[in-house]
Amino acid sequence: MALSSALFSGISGLSTLGNAMQIIGDNIANVNTVAFKGSTFSFQDLLSQSISTLSGTAQVGRGTALGDIYANFEQGSFESTGNNTDLAIGGDGFFVLREQGSSNVFYTRAGNFRFDKDGALINPEGYVVQGWELDENGDDMGSVTDIVLSSFTSPPEETSHIQAIVNLNSEGDDNSSGSDDALANAWDGTKSTPLSEDAYEYQTTLKVYDSLGSTHDVTIYFDKAATASAYEFIVTCNPGEDQRTGAAGNTWAGLLARGLIHFNSGSGVISDIDLWQINPATGASVAQSEATDLSNGYFTFTPTFLAGNSMTIELDFGSRYDGSRWANSSLSSTQFARASTTTFQSSNGYGAGDLKSVSVDVDGVITGSYSNGQLIPLYRVALAKFQNVQGLMKEGGNLFRETRESGSAITNKPGTSGLGSIAPNALEQSNVDIANEFVKMITTQRGFQANSKIITVTDQMLAELINLKR
Repeated sequence: MALSSALFSGISGLSTLGNAMQIIGDNIANVNTVAFKGSTFSFQDLLSQSISTLSGTAQVGRGTALGDIYANFEQGSFESTGNNTDLAIGGDGFFVLREQGSSNVFYTRAGNFRFDKDGALINPEGYVVQGWELDENGDDMGSVTDIVLSSFTSPPEETSHIQAIVNLNSEGDDNSSGSDDALANAWDGTKSTPLSEDAYEYQTTLKVYDSLGSTHDVTIYFDKAATASAYEFIVTCNPGEDQRTGAAGNTWAGLLARGLIHFNSGSGVISDIDLWQINPATGASVAQSEATDLSNGYFTFTPTFLAGNSMTIELDFGSRYDGSRWANSSLSSTQFARASTTTFQSSNGYGAGDLKSVSVDVDGVITGSYSNGQLIPLYRVALAKFQNVQGLMKEGGNLFRETRESGSAITNKPGTSGLGSIAPNALEQSNVDIANEFVKMITTQRGFQANSKIITVTDQMLAELINLKR
């Protein structure tokens, strides 16, 4: 009889609306969950029952059921944080995570990551974030792997180039007069003061690094040359640090090279440079050739601060040999009629450093900042996307797992192939709209009340039917 069918229609409504309220409750419960994606639902009617009427056969519905439950992957708002490893995705994509101790891969929008005691970048459940390891130029190496900091130190790099931009007084004195190598001849590495102060016009000192990161002073002395419009110079180090063969206890210990800087007599800019390397055992001068012995257009000298490890350092006075002549840069050494002074000096290389902090840019590149001033690219965070995000399976803990319905993950760099970019120092918030959920709650509650009335009224009708026979 139709009355019993009405009971089951009412029950289907109560069951369906109860499930709907469960979905609404889950959304509201996760209103503050990082990167939570709210779910929504749709209803559909059940297969109708055919009944006979005066006009023929007709259909009567048998109730309702949940048609579908699907996630809303709309972008959530961003909250700024003070944590360098908090990441949010602006646009499409998921972070890729691997469960430690297994090959299980999961995906998430929640970027509340941190480094554990082993240097692995993990989420709160301990799953390791995936990405590409980078070389020193910031280029990807190999395939996607765990992001794990394996070294917390930056290795040293020895100096290969020094730059000394000076002005040498055109009216200066020729203190070590006699010849263009008089300044070199005045050097005595066996003395506590190898070069007396009255033997030169000007000197400047730069720090250089050896292959172990230790620093050494390289001093360049200048004096007016016998040749007109020229200054002679010598490149020196502490004789006690000179580990070149034959240098120990020798007069020429610490004397690395000598040279001449020729200036244009009218403009005071460099017109030519000559350089001779010094043999520490004999004091012999070996001329460098502009045609064959220049490195990147610069003369070089070769100190040895660690036994058996000779260094080659380019000497830059602001002028570079271009193959046919010495070309001066916008900042170069000069010979003007004013006091000798150092305009600018620098040297590359650095000592060992400890990791101080990490930062992440919009391209997902994790950069380490070290105590020696180096910024070294370490990893690039990987993002993944799916052809059908609705096919993903929720695993709890803000995690999703790919399924046959979602299709395989397409992994690539942030900002490429339709993937979003990374927002560092930020977290994506839940996309649940409380106002919208409350409206759904009201309509669901009223629908539930209405369906309960169907059951109570049908019960009253059945009671009347039973009372027909007394």
